[in-house]
Amino acid sequence: MGKIVISENVSLDGVIQDPTGEDGLGRGSWFTCIGDADRAAWAKVEFEEAVSAEALLMGRRTYAWFVARGWGSRDGAWADRLRELPKYVVSSSALDGPEWTNSTVLKAEEVPNLKQEVDGDLVVYGSGRLAHRLAEQDLVDELRLMTYPVVVGAGERLFGETSGVKPMRLVATRTVGESLVLLTYRPA
Repeated sequence: MGKIVISENVSLDGVIQDPTGEDGLGRGSWFTCIGDADRAAWAKVEFEEAVSAEALLMGRRTYAWFVARGWGSRDGAWADRLRELPKYVVSSSALDGPEWTNSTVLKAEEVPNLKQEVDGDLVVYGSGRLAHRLAEQDLVDELRLMTYPVVVGAGERLFGETSGVKPMRLVATRTVGESLVLLTYRPA
C-alpha cells in the first residue's frame, strides 16, 4: 500500500505560494534568500527524496510548472530520476500531451485507489490545492516541510480553513545546510 507524502517548501509563516517570485505575489523570491551552500544541501535532500519515491502525485498547475521549466529534458541525476518516476496528475480536465514521460492524468476521486495500487511513497510536490484536499480526506500519511528562515507575510498557505482539527505528531527534525529545517510530521 502506498503512502502519500506532502513535500513542501514553506516559509516560517506557512506560505507556500510563489517561492521563486515568478507568480506575481509581489513578495520577491523567498526561495533565493538562502545561500549557495544551503541550496546545495536542499538539492541533496530533494534528490534523496526522489530516489526513495515510488511515484509523484501532483496537481495540474504544479505539473505545468515542472514542464514549463524543462524538467522533462534537463540533464543530471535528479532530472533523470524525476523523468523515470511515474507521475500521476490530478486534474478535472485533460492535459495537452501529457508532455512529461510516464505521466497519467486521473481524477481526484481516484487517488484512494492509487494509494492501494502503488507500493511506496507517492510524493506530492507543490500542489497546494491538492495537498489541502488530501488532508481534508485524511489521505496524507506524512508531511515533510522544508522550512525557510523568512516571514513572507502574505500568500497561500499550505492549509487554509479545514473542516476540523487534524492532529499531527512530529517524527523527525533535520537541519539542512545552515539555515533550513526539515520538519516531518505524521497523523497523530
